[in-house]
Amino acid sequence: MLKTPDYKFWFIVGSQALYGEDDLKAVKADAEKIVAALNEAGTLPYPVEFKEVAIDAATITQGMKDANYDDSVAGVITWMHTFSPAKNWIRGTKLLQKPLLHLATQFRNDIPWSTIDMDYMNLNQSAHGDREYGFINARLRKHNKVVYGFWGDADVQQEIADWMDVAVGYNESFNIKVARFGDNMRNVAVTEGDKIEAQIQLGWTVDYYGIGDLVEEMSHVTEADIDKEYADLESRYDLVVGDNDPEFFKEHVRYQLKEKIAMERFFERGGYSAFTTNFEDLWGIKQLPGLAVQLLNREGYGFAGEGDWKTAALDRLLKIVSHNQETGFMEDYTLDLRKGHEVILGSHMLEVDPTLATTKPRVEVHPLGIGDREDPARLVFDGIVGDAVDVTISDFGDAHHMITYAVDAKKAEAPAPKLPVARQLWTPKAGLKAGATQWIQQGGGHHTVFSGKLTETQLADLAQLFNLKYVNIE
Repeated sequence: MLKTPDYKFWFIVGSQALYGEDDLKAVKADAEKIVAALNEAGTLPYPVEFKEVAIDAATITQGMKDANYDDSVAGVITWMHTFSPAKNWIRGTKLLQKPLLHLATQFRNDIPWSTIDMDYMNLNQSAHGDREYGFINARLRKHNKVVYGFWGDADVQQEIADWMDVAVGYNESFNIKVARFGDNMRNVAVTEGDKIEAQIQLGWTVDYYGIGDLVEEMSHVTEADIDKEYADLESRYDLVVGDNDPEFFKEHVRYQLKEKIAMERFFERGGYSAFTTNFEDLWGIKQLPGLAVQLLNREGYGFAGEGDWKTAALDRLLKIVSHNQETGFMEDYTLDLRKGHEVILGSHMLEVDPTLATTKPRVEVHPLGIGDREDPARLVFDGIVGDAVDVTISDFGDAHHMITYAVDAKKAEAPAPKLPVARQLWTPKAGLKAGATQWIQQGGGHHTVFSGKLTETQLADLAQLFNLKYVNIE
């Protein structure tokens, strides 16, 4: 499994020297209690570390510089316990290159009417301290997140947790490297794009390799290597020989495992975490990678077919944010347009991500009517059911657009005994007609990343961090 580094988040509290040392000590004590409670709640995916009470511009600026240069820090959480003059934040906020969350909260969740006095009021000024601070972030056009509410409430903690995953995804995006085996599918428009601009804006490095590089790597895979993978496959999935000769079946499954082992070694050596293949470029290999791709998806690698490097990188990015749960490459394939049954059937030739499986995957071997190669093995299963999102990245020349809609992932109405691929069904929450029409009008491609774990809010937060045009089809 691809691993995400052990990140943490700094907690910086805004105040000022005007209130005296006793109040500043109280501010620090309250902040430390909040940090301890957040960490102990078990909701946050990454730890929070109390950094400091910031009372002047020099302290704030140095803290933001330190955050930039500490690779273990994924982002900064700020809270204005008292009134922190916002001019103090200008330089530091402009310099900050990590995601910023403004937690607009208060230490207590009530007003203590029987004891409240001006000392309490002066110490607990979050109501207008947060607005002073919020103004300067808006003035600076800072792409920050605001979470408003009592820090001890479960829903507020979940908002923080969701944003943390987005912040880590943003940081890790600049480490994503895509290996392309072959070029883009010929004459297809949507898979093309500006790789330089993608690296500038999104951090993605995209490298080309001839399929011969994979063939060479495969020549070093031993039968013992394949034996180990085959035993693991048998322990996880149902191997369905079907109408195939058993030896034929086993040989073709083993060939996919050989491809998988070779690609994984290639990626580990080069630091790649996403990749593409292309059925038009299969020189020297016997099968289009199918099962091989799916097993790498399971380990967290991003993927897209036909050389679509943008979707492969997006897939890896969203796998990071979702902790590789229920998130994978998808393609709109065919439709049910009957009234009351409207649904999109999503799939691909072979490579549907097994993190989306709700039924136990079956290993099957069938002919593939494209690519002019041997029958490839693949995992066959039914996809998730429930709330989900579908998202794509489109390159419009002058800008990248993130296009997304919320969907109802659905169970198939009937079996499909002659369809030898995994399947995922869904209907846009806007309705099939309205949702699909807007998707087409906005230039959304047929390659997407489908997720039952990510939320529209997380996607919007990602788009904001990357300064992408965000199109959410309601």
